[in-house]
Amino acid sequence: MNSSFILYLSRHTLETTLLLSAPILLTCIVVGVVITLFQAVTSIRDMTLTIVPKLVAVGVVTLFCGGWILEVALRFTTEIFSQIQNIGP
Repeated sequence: MNSSFILYLSRHTLETTLLLSAPILLTCIVVGVVITLFQAVTSIRDMTLTIVPKLVAVGVVTLFCGGWILEVALRFTTEIFSQIQNIGP
């Protein structure tokens, strides 16, 4: 195992993490901005108005993207275990 393999593994892990978390994080950002604009326009300052839509949006995105997220995570895990198997003594 050399330093280039460790750098490759670290980079691939970070890229996969960002790829898996992107749909949920982007949904939270978009819903948060829309709710903030709505609150600014209407002067409503209720905390449940910010939390509930985000939870619903994240749930819907998880339902739609859950299979894809699981597929990418399983592919990454399989690749990592095959790399570990190839290292060996």
